[in-house]
Amino acid sequence: MIQGIAHVCIRVADLDRTARFYCEGLGLEKAFDFVRDGQVVGFYLKVGNGNYLEFFRREETETGPNPIDHFCLETDSIDAVNARLADAGYAVGEKKMGADHAWQAWLSDPDGVRIELHEYTPDCCQKTGATCIL
Repeated sequence: MIQGIAHVCIRVADLDRTARFYCEGLGLEKAFDFVRDGQVVGFYLKVGNGNYLEFFRREETETGPNPIDHFCLETDSIDAVNARLADAGYAVGEKKMGADHAWQAWLSDPDGVRIELHEYTPDCCQKTGATCIL
């Protein structure tokens, strides 16, 4: 079922400043970029053991002190997790292929915390390191 925490998504004001801190300062390695309309809008950093930090540029319209957007759980079967949630009486997210070539589904916990489920495929950016075109 759940394999571990796949990533935590953080919204930041300056991608370059963030990459410098985490890569040069903490020694993490970039896994891949997210590109939209030819521009880098985010990136994944390898934390180790298949865990990542995901960063996206914060849009000017986004407000609030909490930069955490969501957390993501890795699973070997979104279908099985959705079935378990449904059996327990919870709403499930629609399974769909993401731009990173990983299966995903979205849901919220009872307090509204956004949760993404990831089921990796052999072609996903997390395994290939390929740029993710949004």
